[in-house]
Amino acid sequence: MKFTKDHEWVEVEGDVATVGVTGYAAEQLGDVVFVEAPEVGKTVKQGDALAVVESVKAASDVYAPVSGEVVEANGQLGDAPETVNAVPEAGGWFAKIKLSNPAELDALMDRTAYEAFLSTL
Repeated sequence: MKFTKDHEWVEVEGDVATVGVTGYAAEQLGDVVFVEAPEVGKTVKQGDALAVVESVKAASDVYAPVSGEVVEANGQLGDAPETVNAVPEAGGWFAKIKLSNPAELDALMDRTAYEAFLSTL
């Protein structure tokens, strides 16, 4: 699993990356009440807005940590947005992206580096 400074995570299997937000991000959001997942077929560049999350505190964008095409969206989040809070780094994923530039993964943090980054916040 790799991480961004915006608190997204990526887990890659073959040439497809599953994307979600970290436990830290879910905690900062508060209770998630609505999720707008991306449309399948959408092409994103690293850093583009990928999904929208609304919580009792605020609405936030989830940014694409990698470039590629959305090949699957987590439709279960529409009916159960609280999944983002319950299991942010598992069932609370937002989208699966077919990587167009796997080298972008090299710029992301591993868990040790991410946890060190969190300690500076």
